[in-house]
Amino acid sequence: MFNIAVFVSGRGSNLRALYEKVSGESVKVCAVVSDKEDCGAAEFAKENSIPVFFVSSKIADGFSSYKSVAEELKKMFVDLIVLAGFLKKIPDEFVDEFENKIINIHPALLPSYGGKGMYGLNVHKAVFEARDKISGATVHFVDKVYDNGKIISQRSVNIDDVKSAEEIAARVLKIEHELLPDVVRKFSEGRIKIN
Repeated sequence: MFNIAVFVSGRGSNLRALYEKVSGESVKVCAVVSDKEDCGAAEFAKENSIPVFFVSSKIADGFSSYKSVAEELKKMFVDLIVLAGFLKKIPDEFVDEFENKIINIHPALLPSYGGKGMYGLNVHKAVFEARDKISGATVHFVDKVYDNGKIISQRSVNIDDVKSAEEIAARVLKIEHELLPDVVRKFSEGRIKIN
């Protein structure tokens, strides 16, 4: 079994897509990690008996340090960490612990529209204001710089007829729900190699 831990801050639609499309085949979502106790993803995980860890860089009740979460994930033999709408920057020490084992899904075609502050609707507003005709999603390795790691896969979607950033968000999200499970499946099959 190929074990994944999913880091998420929001409602968890990409977590759900992973759970529905690849979990159980040869992939197991063995943990969900969030920086927010009241997020939809944590509720989904609890409903499906997936262990949930709450993480913070600051000491707070109910929250663990990144170091202790790293130790727990190692005990679970996690093969891959998937950032699926996780809004905090992963500390450098954590990236070092799981080098080339952390991936992120970004709601744009990197290297465009990446970097600090470029997440969620912020990205789609920038794409809309630029009047781009195409947008999409990117899955990339996580390194110590925002949205900088090697690109693994991208999918694009036509947005030349949209009337708002929200319309772009809806179209890109559909692409994300296809792309992320596909990439995780390929990892589980040993079809993604790092050169």
